[in-house]
Amino acid sequence: MTTHPAPTVHDVLHTEPGPERHFAVCALSGAYRTIAEARRFTATTLEGWGIRASVVSDAALVVSELVSNALRHAPPVPTAAEGPGSDVLCAAWLALAHEDAGILCAVSDSSRTAPALLPPDPLAGRGRGLWVVDRLSESWGWTPPDALGKTVWAQLPASGPVGE
Repeated sequence: MTTHPAPTVHDVLHTEPGPERHFAVCALSGAYRTIAEARRFTATTLEGWGIRASVVSDAALVVSELVSNALRHAPPVPTAAEGPGSDVLCAAWLALAHEDAGILCAVSDSSRTAPALLPPDPLAGRGRGLWVVDRLSESWGWTPPDALGKTVWAQLPASGPVGE
C-alpha cells in the first residue's frame, strides 16, 4: 500500500479516458448516524454502477472508516440551525469516482491535521481505522491540509476476484 499526500484528489486516478467514468458526491452532517448513511450511499452508488459485491463491501467499510475519522478528528462546524452567520451546512463531504482502473473514495473535512497510521494497540478500543483502509485499498493518502482542511482518499480496484 502506498500512503502519501497527493496534490489534489484528481491526481490519484491516472487513467486514460474510457467508457466507464462516474462521479457522485454527498454532504455529511456531523451526527454519528452519518457513518451509516455514508455506507448506504456508497453501496447504493457503487451497485448502481455495476461494481462487484466484494468491492462494494470493501468500499463501504473504507468509507465508514474515513467518515468516522473525519467526524472524530475534525473541529466541530456550526450548522444553519445554530443562528445567523452560520453558513457551513455539513461537517464533511464524501466523493466517489469510478474509472476503468478503480474506485476512488474521498472524504473532505475541516481538519488541518494529516492522518497518521499509528502502530496498532491490541488493547485499544479504537485506532485501527487507517489500518483497515490500508489493507483494503490499493493506495491511500491525503491532500496537503490548507485553510479549508484536507481530503483523505483511498483507491480500490474496480473489480474483485472472478466469481464474486
